[in-house]
Amino acid sequence: MPDRPIAFFASRAPSAQEAERILSARYNAVPVEEAEVIVALGGDGFMLQTLHQTQAIAAPVYGMNRGTVGFLMNEYAEDDLIARLDAAVEEVIHPLEMTALAADGSMHRELAINEVSLLRAGAQAAKLKISIDGRVRMAELVCDGALVATPAGSTAYNYSAHGPILPIGSGVLALTAMAAFRPRRWRGALLPEKAVVRIDVLDAQKRPVMADADGHSVRNVRSVEIRSEPSIRHRILFDPGHGLEERLLQEQFV
Repeated sequence: MPDRPIAFFASRAPSAQEAERILSARYNAVPVEEAEVIVALGGDGFMLQTLHQTQAIAAPVYGMNRGTVGFLMNEYAEDDLIARLDAAVEEVIHPLEMTALAADGSMHRELAINEVSLLRAGAQAAKLKISIDGRVRMAELVCDGALVATPAGSTAYNYSAHGPILPIGSGVLALTAMAAFRPRRWRGALLPEKAVVRIDVLDAQKRPVMADADGHSVRNVRSVEIRSEPSIRHRILFDPGHGLEERLLQEQFV
């Protein structure tokens, strides 16, 4: 048995598959049910996939980058893995819960670690009504879309849409518009983490909208409710000095 029972997950990328083969043999990989820690080999998208798949398992996840950006990943190395795991710093993040009502009356519940986004699905801009905790805050937003991002996801799609970077532990969510036409200069809002966001699609038949939670999409939505889900805890391990909080700070000075 290894010093620490480790399960390895790898993306389909050839470099990740080769890394899994080498590391599994070197560190005597165990089934995920027996693992004290899970090592994910891939990029950020694969890390999100791994966190979703293992959310019912108590073991934390330590990522090693076999992808491109690797914001949620540590540097890949084959040596000294046990020592790195022993020294790793743990971050705990909570996902968002999306409840979407589709045009056919069906309800869809999905979880998102990064963000929940609503995107126009036709040629015309979307028209959205935004309510926070039951109070209408914006009667009509004409835009290509809008999203609600967690601090962990604030450097992803949210940042590309010119949303703010949120420090881990800040207790806030980012509500960000994409290509807002009216109000033209509205860039979004910072919301308390406990806020319940409801977005209603106006003129939905003429201006269809899709909702997406970390790649899980629902087409032709009529309304979406978004809230933080504190009962779900995703444990992520980082090498000392390279945790999420440090990376979020770094991103603001590049």
